Amino acid sequence: MMSSHLQVLRFTEATIRQVRLDCSRAMIRARFCPERSEILQLRCVDNRIETETEFGNQLWYFEGVGVDELDRRHAVFGVVEYSTQYGLNELVEDGVFTNENQRDRYRSVYDREAQRPDWRHPAHRMLASGVIAMSVIWLSFQIAKSLMQ
Repeated sequence: MMSSHLQVLRFTEATIRQVRLDCSRAMIRARFCPERSEILQLRCVDNRIETETEFGNQLWYFEGVGVDELDRRHAVFGVVEYSTQYGLNELVEDGVFTNENQRDRYRSVYDREAQRPDWRHPAHRMLASGVIAMSVIWLSFQIAKSLMQ
């Protein structure tokens, strides 16, 4: 028996309209004709809820057909990223790609950026220890220099 971790997300009509508008703008920036190009599918693939201590994030994928200036049709795979701050979505970045692999590379960068530094990591502890040690050495030098005068 398979268990599914599918979560159905509901967004307001205004949110969907804004995301569609931002997807269309991304298509224009990618040099596709806005009148003849179309977005066929739109979905939210990551929705990190805003908390008391952190802003939220949303990552939307879209697929569509882009028509260039020579009237050629291209399958397009796009992404739109938002930061949720005080309940409002702020556009961070968007992109239009020619294949899903390119879009997936964007997702891997997005996922890496979302990982918060953890002081339990040995490299982070070593960095903090080094900064503290250098500060102590510098302060000791300054104190010794002032006492010698």
